[in-house]
Amino acid sequence: MDGAQMSSPAWSEEVNQAKKTALLAWVEETGIKLVQINGQRKYGGPPPGWTGSVPPPGSEIFIGKIPQDIYEDKLIPLFQSVGRLYEFRLMMTFSGLNRGFAYAKYANRRSAQDAIAVLNAFEIQAGHPILVCKSTDKCELSIDGLSLSVREGHLLPMLQELTAGVLSVSLHPSPFRRERQLAEVKYSSHQAAAIARKALVEGSLCLCGDDIEVDWLKPNTKQELHSASVQGFPEIPPSNFPHRDVPYKAPSGPVQPAVGSVLDYLNLQCKERHLGLPVFLTKCMQKNHEGWLQFWYQVVIPKYPSPFSGFIWIKPERSGLEAHEKAKNAVALQLLKALGCPMV
Repeated sequence: MDGAQMSSPAWSEEVNQAKKTALLAWVEETGIKLVQINGQRKYGGPPPGWTGSVPPPGSEIFIGKIPQDIYEDKLIPLFQSVGRLYEFRLMMTFSGLNRGFAYAKYANRRSAQDAIAVLNAFEIQAGHPILVCKSTDKCELSIDGLSLSVREGHLLPMLQELTAGVLSVSLHPSPFRRERQLAEVKYSSHQAAAIARKALVEGSLCLCGDDIEVDWLKPNTKQELHSASVQGFPEIPPSNFPHRDVPYKAPSGPVQPAVGSVLDYLNLQCKERHLGLPVFLTKCMQKNHEGWLQFWYQVVIPKYPSPFSGFIWIKPERSGLEAHEKAKNAVALQLLKALGCPMV
């Protein structure tokens, strides 16, 4: 649940129950508040009693190779032992295991440096040394394998439907695939980019082509893109494109759906192809601090070999019903591409 303090009902899964029980006992004993949001569980940011400004850049560390059954009752006291924590974020799976990595932000750079020196390669369990290193503020993703027909005017509104915090999109000829494009996507923060990467990778979404690869934009790749002699397309800030559904145009015939009728057009396409009308299941999973909603979806097209499922982010309207309808339209946009329907 978005913004909810961790409590025992949220931990009803029969996965690693003994250590979850120990964590709940520790939370009750210490009074520490853990808030679960966007696939991570967070302490602090700021912690109780904090005075002063946010810690400077360089105060955050990355913690990797964490055994999946280790939780904050072991991690937070360990990392507090070398300095005062401003924030601790543990990445979580839906089953209640951790994802093997976390971020700790200290009150100052010196404490972060001490944590790296003292705790890197520390055996948190016998035979399980953890990795502790400086955290880098990655804010850019690469989306490789896009069709040559894609333009920022198509891609930007689509990414605004799927993810939050997009600052700009640049398209370049892919240095790795012939006759394909690579999108350089900038986000407002590392956290926004990490959430976007997770949503795009785990959602198994079709983005304007087959075999799309979403990853962090590597510095050497970025340098190659910007030093290439070929002319790319200019960056387009989000403010120049209203947040909306992207319309589709049928490959033949007079039907051209208006903005907001993507779902109707999907129904029409399925009817013309004798596939039967799609059946949508949507469930709102969480809400981020910017007001975006993440939906889980499953779509069954009666005569299509397999159902479609995944996760999608949308900016909600005023009513819950409109949010579900907007999610369905955003999913329909992806299904149309998967079915081979060209965009305008």
